[in-house]
Amino acid sequence: MKVVLFCGGQGMRLREYSEKIPKPMVPIGYRPILWHIMKYYAHFGHKEFILCLGYQADAIKDYFVKYSEYVSNDFVYSKGGSNLKLLNKDIDDWTITFVDTGMSSNIGQRLKAVEKHLEGEEIFLANYSDGLTDLPLFDMIDRFENSGKTGIFLASQPTRSFHIVTLGQNNHVREITTLANSGVRINAGYFIFRNEIFDYINTGEELVEQPFQRLIANDQLMAYPYDGIFLTMDTFKEKQMLDDMYARGDTPWEVWRSSEFQYTA
Repeated sequence: MKVVLFCGGQGMRLREYSEKIPKPMVPIGYRPILWHIMKYYAHFGHKEFILCLGYQADAIKDYFVKYSEYVSNDFVYSKGGSNLKLLNKDIDDWTITFVDTGMSSNIGQRLKAVEKHLEGEEIFLANYSDGLTDLPLFDMIDRFENSGKTGIFLASQPTRSFHIVTLGQNNHVREITTLANSGVRINAGYFIFRNEIFDYINTGEELVEQPFQRLIANDQLMAYPYDGIFLTMDTFKEKQMLDDMYARGDTPWEVWRSSEFQYTA
């Protein structure tokens, strides 16, 4: 299945980085978060990517055109550097299509802009490119294929500590509940769609607004509840947390390092 990655946003809440590089290029360790997400999909055998570009698209293009495999792979260095033998590679079997989908386009517009690149694809994957998970993708795909629905998304528990306030008469506070403990689930941005999704999107519409409401009305949208790892990088604080985890070697989203979920062709 092809993987559509939305890479055109400005990431305003990560202004410390996004003024210099686009949000998907903000690094975790040696590689940008975009690479971590692509590596996740490639681990499950999905290695054809469509990048929906916008803000600072040149930075993403340059990164892959000048990609250095040795940064994240073992290699043998000899003859003063004239001979460098890689012992393994990351992206030599990836196919990446780079598409300019507009500077200020919303997600629905970006998806419509790459529709022609998905011709012949009965089912495809899509992602916001700002969240990491250890989601068992095989199971999610199986459930979706057997459902006959048009779309599915990962429904995760929120990780932020916002407070939900319940008001009574005269605005008296009846209850304060932490969002993460309220039983609420959020759209985590890991999508699977049938090609029919394009029939639900009109020009200019945001994906999760009008199109999703049409899917719901036709009983064509489902969720995949998952209580495992889901980590976002929306804010500087979350970026610091991910850096700290990486420094400790606590990287549960790196499923390609685990033997639990191994893809076999």
